[in-house]
Parts: sequence; structure tokens; C-alpha cells
Amino acid sequence: MDFFPSALETLIDKFASLPGIGRKTAQRLAFFILSLPDSEALSFADAITEAKHNVRCCAVCQNLTDSELCVICRNESRDEGLICVVSDPKGVIAIERSHEFNGRYHVLHGVISPMNYVGPEDIRIKELVARVADSEVKEVIMATNPDTEGETTARYISRLLRPFGVKVTRLAYGIPVGGSLEFADDATLMRAIEGRMEF
Repeated sequence: MDFFPSALETLIDKFASLPGIGRKTAQRLAFFILSLPDSEALSFADAITEAKHNVRCCAVCQNLTDSELCVICRNESRDEGLICVVSDPKGVIAIERSHEFNGRYHVLHGVISPMNYVGPEDIRIKELVARVADSEVKEVIMATNPDTEGETTARYISRLLRPFGVKVTRLAYGIPVGGSLEFADDATLMRAIEGRMEF
């Protein structure tokens, strides 16, 4: 039995289809939208429509932008010989938060995942290979997640880039700052030992 009008049920369903949003949260969001003054609700809807129409991929790095090139690719002070490969635009934000990286990015918009029917042709790998082939890239840093799909994607790209003589590196990972050795799993400890640095 439907407790709400069909338009409200549809709005709840739309919110519930978003990642990380359950049915109760979707209901709260829908009720919040209904409680807004008309002008604010329309402004919210306009923001969604405008983002959908105006946001696209950068012609160089595939990051999200509202112009031909993203802000990072337009910045001439960034090192063009250094490319950090991330699986999605959120990776760019995470790396930029560190204020330690001054190169460029390449956003794959996914990772290779045979279980989810995502192959190399479904993500932006060919654009990366073309960038490396057409420019003077010295190093490509693989910054995909340290899970099965991220590792598979990093290894696949590394093999594709080998003929170009470019250095391909992987982000180091291991014990988090403030973490305890006794709670670290075997794989994390192994990576931490492999990625050790001189002190």
C-alpha cells in the first residue's frame, strides 16, 4: 500500500537510487525538499540541471570541468611531465588536499572490474596512452585504490606504458599514521615493509 502521493514516492525512489542513501534517508531528503520555499526548491532543481548540462570531461585529463580544459590543466606552473592517475574525480580532490603534488592528473572514471563487466575499453585508458605517446611525460603515478580492481587496473596500465619508456610508480601504502601494528592485517604489513624508506 502506498502511503504517499505518487509524485512523492517517485522523489523518494530517486533519492534512494543515489549511492549510500537508504530508504529512510531518502524519505527525509524528500520531505526536506517539500518543506523548502518554492524558490529554493526550484533553485535546487536548477543546480542539478545546470550541472548536468554544463559539467563535462576535460579534453586533456578527463577531470570534471565546465570549460574545454580544467583548472589544473590550464595552470602552466604544474609539471606536465608528471601524471597522477586516479580512478575518479574524488581522487583528484584527495591528492590536492595534501598540497604535495604539483603535476597533472588523469581520471579513468572507473577501474577494470570483470565481475561488474567493466573492461579496459570502458574507462579512459586509451586517452592516457595517447597523452603519454604524444607528450614528454617522465613519470606516471598510479593512485588507484589498493584493492583487487585498483591493482589490476594499475598493472594493466603499467604494461601498456612500458613501451614508451616512461617511469610508472605506485603510491606507497601501509600502516596509517597513528595506527597500531597489532591491528594491521598481513597484506598491509607486507606493503608497509615493501614501501619502507630510509630514515
